[in-house]
Amino acid sequence: MTIRHLKIFIAVAETGSMSRAAQKLFLSQPTVSQAIRELEENYEVRLFERLSKRLYITPAGQELLGYAYQAVGQFDQLESRMQKNRRRESLRIGGTITVGACLLSNIMSDFKKMLPDAETFAYVGNTRTIEEKLLHSELDIAIVEGDIRNPDLISLSCIRDYLVLGCSREHPLARKEILHIPELNHQSFVMREKGSGTRALFDRFIERHHLDIHTAWEATCPETFRSAILDNECLAVISVRLLERDIRDGQIRIYNVNTDEFERSFSLVRHKDKVPTISMDTIRDIVNRYQQPDWLAKIPVGTLVK
Repeated sequence: MTIRHLKIFIAVAETGSMSRAAQKLFLSQPTVSQAIRELEENYEVRLFERLSKRLYITPAGQELLGYAYQAVGQFDQLESRMQKNRRRESLRIGGTITVGACLLSNIMSDFKKMLPDAETFAYVGNTRTIEEKLLHSELDIAIVEGDIRNPDLISLSCIRDYLVLGCSREHPLARKEILHIPELNHQSFVMREKGSGTRALFDRFIERHHLDIHTAWEATCPETFRSAILDNECLAVISVRLLERDIRDGQIRIYNVNTDEFERSFSLVRHKDKVPTISMDTIRDIVNRYQQPDWLAKIPVGTLVK
């Protein structure tokens, strides 16, 4: 039996007439009669009695009517809700820790200006977690700092990021304009957690240069990095965007490596089978505006060499 059968049954019960129900529903009378007959045959019960050319609903019909009202009401709510969803844009976006701390809020603010009626949800986690959520359709799109390994995900480089070595201005190494990579041996570092794109890049750097460093802190929160650098004399390799305030104030000294080892890009990632939406296309257009921080060119930067 279908919702159509139940709607016809309700109309007959309310009008007490096959012909009036047909008029109300813009159907032919034989169509209405056939629908009632199919209902009665399906449930093996008489729903109406015909007395003196008028229809009277039976007790079984009265019971069915109560259920029919509920079923048709819920179906109409479902239809209304899904129609609204079809007309409304939505976006579930992910960002890795660095992106979430320094870019995602501005990106979402720009998005809301362009699509003010769109429903949005943002999630911040490390690269591996974001990857899993994209694979399980828990996110539509994401901006990540790490390498994406799964072949079911499409990754497009979109924003240049600038990793730097940072230390407090009170750190003994901060007095030097040029640091040699071996000077990092036995230094205390605050590190990102495993699964982070930043951690993976720096781990490769450590292995490549045979460094022996001390991991004093491991953290995900940018504020913890800041405290470890300023208050505990730790070094860190971290996105320059996360330390902007303290770098500009001269509280943190930064060094660029004179190779491309710290160069990377944030990537826009989606599942290969995900159909692009207006919201996803809008995010792609927005992130293209976020490139090199303007303030970085005005900051004295040391050099890290072999």
